[in-house]
Amino acid sequence: MATGYHPGELLVQHRADLAGEATFSLGAIGESVPAVAADFLAEQPMIILGGTDRAGRVWATQLTGDPGFLRSPDPRTLIIDALPLPEDPLADLLGPADAPAGTADAERPVRLGMIAIEPATRRRMRLNGRAFPGVGGLHVALDQVIANCPKYLQKRDFRILRADDAQARAAARTVTSGTALSAAQQRTVREADTFFVATASDSGDADASHRGGNPGFVQVLSPTRLRWPDYIGNAMFLTLGNLALNPAAGILFPNWTTGSVLHLSGTAHTVWDEEERSRVPGAQRLVEFSVTDVREISAASPLRWSEPGYSRFNPPVS
Repeated sequence: MATGYHPGELLVQHRADLAGEATFSLGAIGESVPAVAADFLAEQPMIILGGTDRAGRVWATQLTGDPGFLRSPDPRTLIIDALPLPEDPLADLLGPADAPAGTADAERPVRLGMIAIEPATRRRMRLNGRAFPGVGGLHVALDQVIANCPKYLQKRDFRILRADDAQARAAARTVTSGTALSAAQQRTVREADTFFVATASDSGDADASHRGGNPGFVQVLSPTRLRWPDYIGNAMFLTLGNLALNPAAGILFPNWTTGSVLHLSGTAHTVWDEEERSRVPGAQRLVEFSVTDVREISAASPLRWSEPGYSRFNPPVS
């Protein structure tokens, strides 16, 4: 992975007639974490990960911890003092956590895309690299560090459940798996103002990105088909560029109130049809996602978030 654009990103930039804007935005892609960004990471209680499991499915997930669980001891390294829950779809990819030093599992890098967000201030940054799982956490050698704009990010404050409360909820944790969205899960999608999408290039380099809008911006076309608008952004097209080369994708819908998460894996493609796009306010393009795998985990996070303050950039929902 490099700080330049790959062929899929260039293809989409030219298709969207935004190659000039993309060239300007290239300056936001670096290879190291600036000191101010290291301080930002150390303040966060959550990071979103994207990766490809051993079956070739792409998933998005989250890791949480007390602020300080994310550390950048040097500009090319991120330490995450957390691992996925055993029920998490990426748990197998990022484990076993106790693999002996010198074994293949202990030394194999896992290509991850990551995004850290601070909803209270609408700040976010993306980090992509190669993770080495270890006992209790991940050591990530960074390849890309990307500054992102605050558009479409809803403002929220967080609190962390007391340890005894979190443990009680975890003891009652439930997991639901399937190949299509239930009626309740469809309602979760329709009411969402935020989700995270993971993709990977044809060479396996992963990326995780944020998508936000007013509730209803994600349409449920069927129990196995979703659609959302691609709004005006930084013209990099890191997500759509990956999809142009590799349609595999994963989505994470967090429940900000209960700590539950809805993981979806499947494939996605960009819809360029002008007539279709014109029916959706603010849409520059549309993205359609076909669901193949569903996993919903209750009490997945000890974080609880306040009611949202919606971004002024969110287009209306028809």
